[in-house]
Amino acid sequence: MKQDKIELHIKIPNQTKYLSLIGKISEELAVQLQNYSGDRESLANHVNVVLTEALVNAIRHANADNPEEVVEVRIIVTEDELVMQVFDHGKGFDMNGVSQSLPNNREQLEDHGRGLFIMRSLMDSVDYYPVEGGNVLEMRKSFN
Repeated sequence: MKQDKIELHIKIPNQTKYLSLIGKISEELAVQLQNYSGDRESLANHVNVVLTEALVNAIRHANADNPEEVVEVRIIVTEDELVMQVFDHGKGFDMNGVSQSLPNNREQLEDHGRGLFIMRSLMDSVDYYPVEGGNVLEMRKSFN
């Protein structure tokens, strides 16, 4: 049976207290994926982790903890893949300038790049690019 395309678009205030809610929504969606042949529980956990990391980065860094800002999340499920996009209104950063390997020491890991390292480890692709009014972090997981 062909799975219909699902698209969720959620706007949340720029506050970390909403992380759990968005994580639960994304986790439940991942568990329900009919076309994913792998372990859906593991995928659900991975989706929660990467989306939470992306939201924390958007809230704290891109939107500078400004309570007036919002963060937008779009989750798209097609027949072949899961796409998660997190939109921020910050000035952006050069994702290629962040090492793709694990930092050498614990302070470096806690300070910079940990979230991106996790996202890159758990998703098939992670991209960050400018859009009108800000930037988008896009994470993809293929079902094949």
